[in-house]
Amino acid sequence: MGDRQRLLLVSPDLQEEKAPRRTAYASVAEGYALSLSALPGYYAAAIAAPTSYVIDVLDSTTLVRVQTLPGHAIATSSLQTVNNLGGAGQKCLISSGKDGSIMTWDLRTNAHSIKLTNPGKKQALLSCDVTLDGMTVAGGTDLNTKTEEASIVYWDPRQPTTPLRSHDSTHSDDITTLSFAPTRDAETNCNVILSGSSDGLLCTSNADEDDEDEATINVGNWGCSISKAGWTHNGSDPDKATIWAGSDMETFSTWKGDLEQLLSIDLRTPVLHSGREWVTDYFITARSTSNAMLSVFTGSHQGDVALLSNTNFSARDAPWCIHKTWTHGHSGVVRDVLWDEIHQTLVTGGEDGKINVWPILPITDAPRDEDEAMDVDAAPPKHRKRESSPDAERRKRSKK
Repeated sequence: MGDRQRLLLVSPDLQEEKAPRRTAYASVAEGYALSLSALPGYYAAAIAAPTSYVIDVLDSTTLVRVQTLPGHAIATSSLQTVNNLGGAGQKCLISSGKDGSIMTWDLRTNAHSIKLTNPGKKQALLSCDVTLDGMTVAGGTDLNTKTEEASIVYWDPRQPTTPLRSHDSTHSDDITTLSFAPTRDAETNCNVILSGSSDGLLCTSNADEDDEDEATINVGNWGCSISKAGWTHNGSDPDKATIWAGSDMETFSTWKGDLEQLLSIDLRTPVLHSGREWVTDYFITARSTSNAMLSVFTGSHQGDVALLSNTNFSARDAPWCIHKTWTHGHSGVVRDVLWDEIHQTLVTGGEDGKINVWPILPITDAPRDEDEAMDVDAAPPKHRKRESSPDAERRKRSKK
């Protein structure tokens, strides 16, 4: 690790929010808030409980629960809002489930309006995404132990029970994350999809190609189980990071568009101390904001959240910077965050069943000078002493 990576810089406008503005609770007992999404006027939270999987819909202004969607029969695995689906031209809520379906939800009827299935191969779906034009939906399956196949299945949403194609050999294990490129490929005019898997591979593929041997564009081997990945929206410079990924081992990486790795770091390493303290226990997610800044959200087992960034996501030795912390809102692991730039709020959901809304302010890119940076300890200091819920230890990073 380079000397500069041994520094955690402090943003000149470091903000510490110590209480959420509003709090809501999962509609079912012992429910975890696993993933969050936004619709005009609403927030949606995928809730997992021992005996039920629902989607709570909350008023974005008051955080009052306005309805509860029935969800998937077996575990909602992903939840997101898409701007267009099947030419409808309006935002809609879409989810994938371990019941082998992808559903589009109609808040007016409190039920799904479209249900995409693959009757020939009923496998759990762990991830999904939709092209910008809304005419192609992709779902990533778990590993079928009998056929030893994990597939990326593609649908035209207007033909929900007849997949367009299936790519069955891109990955050799669970496909945990899918993300279509924000624009079509400039040379081929095709839809490019990024996939990540428990097999440690990141792949980009031509989603419009029926022949899987011709579909694969690039492959990068990280060597660890990938949990999340996405695009940085900085594809104009081929030498800059255009892809990010997070692993189950709390490591974070960035990649060029051709999947040449740029950096890989254990996010638990940069530790802020000397009067202020931040200790990362796990990676939550990363988001590209409207100013093209990549924000990395990390959490502590106490239920706190921090926003970190790197001064240069394309340089292995570039130092990290802490911009904001949100504390004392959760009593356990935070599963997801939603950065709502329109309302200038951060929404967090956790294993304590809480959905919290916090204020956010514009981020200052420039960190303080290096002589004002905080050293990084090889061994993290002890966590600050603050009571957590009695079952917080049981809940740490447990998987639904």
